[in-house]
Amino acid sequence: MTSQTQTSQAPNESAAATDNPALNRQMLAILDFGSQYSELIARRIRETEVYSEVLSYRTTAEQLRQLNPKGIILSGGPSSVYDEGAPACDPEIWNLGIPVLGVCYGMQLMVKQLGGQVERAERREYGKAALQIDQPADLLKTVSDASTMWMSHGDSVVNLPDGFEVLAHTQNTPCAAIAHPQKHFYGVQFHPEVVHSTEGSSLIRNFVYDICQCEPTWTTEAFVEEAICEVRARVGDQKVLLALSGGVDSSTLAFLLHQAIGDQLTCMFIDQGFMRKREPERLIEIFDKQFHINVEYIDAGDRFLAKMKGITDPEEKRKIIGNEFIQVFESESARLGPFDYLAQGTLYPDVIESADTNVDPKTGERVAVKIKSHHNVGGLPKDLRFKLIEPLRKLFKDEVRKVGQAVNLPEEIVRRHPFPGPGLAIRILGEVTPERLHILREADYIIRQEVRRSDSYHDFWQAFGVLLPVRSVGVMGDQRTYAYPIVLRLVSSEDGMTADWSRAPYELLESISNRVVNEVEGVNRVVYDITSKPPGTIEWE
Repeated sequence: MTSQTQTSQAPNESAAATDNPALNRQMLAILDFGSQYSELIARRIRETEVYSEVLSYRTTAEQLRQLNPKGIILSGGPSSVYDEGAPACDPEIWNLGIPVLGVCYGMQLMVKQLGGQVERAERREYGKAALQIDQPADLLKTVSDASTMWMSHGDSVVNLPDGFEVLAHTQNTPCAAIAHPQKHFYGVQFHPEVVHSTEGSSLIRNFVYDICQCEPTWTTEAFVEEAICEVRARVGDQKVLLALSGGVDSSTLAFLLHQAIGDQLTCMFIDQGFMRKREPERLIEIFDKQFHINVEYIDAGDRFLAKMKGITDPEEKRKIIGNEFIQVFESESARLGPFDYLAQGTLYPDVIESADTNVDPKTGERVAVKIKSHHNVGGLPKDLRFKLIEPLRKLFKDEVRKVGQAVNLPEEIVRRHPFPGPGLAIRILGEVTPERLHILREADYIIRQEVRRSDSYHDFWQAFGVLLPVRSVGVMGDQRTYAYPIVLRLVSSEDGMTADWSRAPYELLESISNRVVNEVEGVNRVVYDITSKPPGTIEWE
């Protein structure tokens, strides 16, 4: 993954192509028409070690010419191309001389704009379909005949534009893959980017390498080297402040910045009292003692806990914790500063999904108005005029983990399970009290110990406990108990957007239950949550 420096845009905004100083870099541009898979297309291309970027479908041909992509991909979308007001790309794109791949809606738009015809299909096609290859052209040369592809469409191409030919069909779709070989225009009615398309990645590699003639230069090593150079050039001898949470994003950023600017970096770790057992101590040990990265530890636990008194609504908890975090951050940054830059671990999905930028009209610098999602909170006061530095804003989560490994971030952080910003406060249903916090912290520690002891930590996306604000009757020895239950939550997922409850070994469930009930005073029952997402969520609040 070779770094690119142009500013990415939210899907419904026009691309700011003119601010890209790295025009000679290889990239593929993805024009987003509202598909739920546009981000996934970008990830699949990056897996080939070629840089890709998601842009608005409103991006003009001239802006694309300035970006100089090696290829263009038109995403799918929920509209029908023949609907009034349906999104369309700049028709001058077809005159750029750049290879284009249309996916689903993107293919239908290509056909319509170039003189073909699209109509509502007699038989809609959703789910898996066998792709019958008629011509194994460049796009399909490594794709097996009758391989499975994922369909999701109610419209079909009925007449091809001049110069196009059919490459493949399915039982219900005569034009499942098409091409204009001379102009290097290609279209597929299916979604090669999803895992259900068994040889979709092979098709994407054919487009990237053979049709667009890209080289695999988007590597972790190249990104780290360039990011360090860019940070040094931009920051100079000025000071940078980073709000450190202990998660992989902010931790990777801390290690990267420390390699770039050393002691010019100050990390602020605000312990709100809702961390897991021994985590704050371990964080300080790793950063400050082991790697000599300057961390200012702020113990604000009592302050946050006092704000939780009587609060039971989960959204109110998040809001209060977020507001209190802002207050602490504001006062402590003033005490420790002044600082010239605020570093944030913004990732590429945040950039795609949000237009949250605020540019200083005098300097042209982006100004921080939001502390990022590791605390799931709202914006900082606008009078905190830091200049913003976001070296990770071009990366997906899996790419951040690779960068973390490259900058020697310890494996225990690189592969750490996601942990919510409000911490254990939203894993305690109802009011957060010192007693409940202690009980859950001890139970959670045992859960993590047993999961690691069974060598299954990396088999789960998340593994944790939830404390319910109810009590049930139990028997311990000859005594009746009336104590809290702990809900055990073990889930499997690829990205957290969907998740399934894990079919954990009974031996693991038994060891967790026995230890929690026997060792944690105040608990007499452990139950296992077997709800998937959807309809449930991974967290309970």
